[in-house]
Amino acid sequence: MTVEVIQDYPEPMKSAKRAFQASLKLGLTKGVDRSRAVLAMAQAIERSFDDILEANTLDLEASKEMAVPELILDWLKLTPKRLETTVEILRRLGELSDPLRRVRNADYQPEDSQSYSQLMALGVIAFVYEAFPDLGAIAAGLCIKTGNSIILKGSTEASHSNAAIAEVLQNAVEEVGLPPGCVELVTAEHGASVRDLVTQDQYLNLVIPYGRSSLVQQVMRQATCPVLKSAMGNCYLYWSLNGSLEMVRWMILDSHQSEPDPVNAIEKVLIHRQAMPSSLSVLWNSLKEKGFEIKGDAELVEAFPQLQLAKDSEWGNPYLTKTVAFKLVDSLESAIAWINQYSSNHADCIVTESYQESRQFALGVNSASTYINTSPRFSRNPSRGDSVFLGMSNQKGHRRGFISLETLTTVKHIIQGNGRF
Repeated sequence: MTVEVIQDYPEPMKSAKRAFQASLKLGLTKGVDRSRAVLAMAQAIERSFDDILEANTLDLEASKEMAVPELILDWLKLTPKRLETTVEILRRLGELSDPLRRVRNADYQPEDSQSYSQLMALGVIAFVYEAFPDLGAIAAGLCIKTGNSIILKGSTEASHSNAAIAEVLQNAVEEVGLPPGCVELVTAEHGASVRDLVTQDQYLNLVIPYGRSSLVQQVMRQATCPVLKSAMGNCYLYWSLNGSLEMVRWMILDSHQSEPDPVNAIEKVLIHRQAMPSSLSVLWNSLKEKGFEIKGDAELVEAFPQLQLAKDSEWGNPYLTKTVAFKLVDSLESAIAWINQYSSNHADCIVTESYQESRQFALGVNSASTYINTSPRFSRNPSRGDSVFLGMSNQKGHRRGFISLETLTTVKHIIQGNGRF
């Protein structure tokens, strides 16, 4: 395809082709060069705080005029602290060991040959995200570190912020010698829709949608290449009869501390029917003092008229705000069945002093992660461990659970013969 013909195509195809061509070179670069690029990205973001914050102010002012929901405004707003966190994460990524070329044993071992496998780059990853301009930089760092090109497709509300951040990242990676096209940005100004991007399956290897469930479902319906679903909110907690009130309270409060997005926030609590009414009142009053809105099922509202009724449709959808709905159940088995039907299935919890109950819950709940007597609070840059995380996936397809460096790789099997034939 000639350059002249390419120019006749919409921007998503041109961006996808540039990213694809860059990925062929990027996947073969040395780990030290990719790490150097990520560290350069961190330094460039740090030097550009004022420009990025100025661009973000334009987005915020325009969004307020268009009556954008408060939830999206919270996601959109950048602060020096959020940018500092982004820089910290990029620096951490740059200092981690190279995730590629790691050799693993292979189960398949033919005669007269030796077989092994290596982690390799996927190729081109599209990141479709709603607000969260800082996540574009973090996703780009994860992709460059794993030898993948990235195409950023942000929402209209964050157009100025996304453009400012993308320009900083593009300049940084090119200054350290990586090929142009490693970081691409597709904007609404190009006349490009999400569908235009996620149907470029001849170039894209993976699409990661990030935002409200409506965006994730839209990408799932329209994409013609593999999609890695992400999820946030609508996590459940089962409060066993022998579980601690203080533990429940702490877990709910702590789970809502993830910033800026409530990835693993506990929004629904299932309570054993024989729970003490006094304990419920104490918990609800404590949560209300912290600014939470409390809802209940019909049975609880009848017993406690001060509660707001949770509609049937709410049990399967996230609030993404400081709202928690409570429901009575007959048993642990009933709780597990309810969670498997209505939870977002990426992080669910139990508070219990029974080992048997904890094991039954952990094995029975159909979720990517289960938490036993501990907060599910999500952190992109945890103090322990050797990875950084973009989000959480609730699917059973490409990868499940924490979206890390290894999630953005694939496996290549290599069979070495011994010369006999």
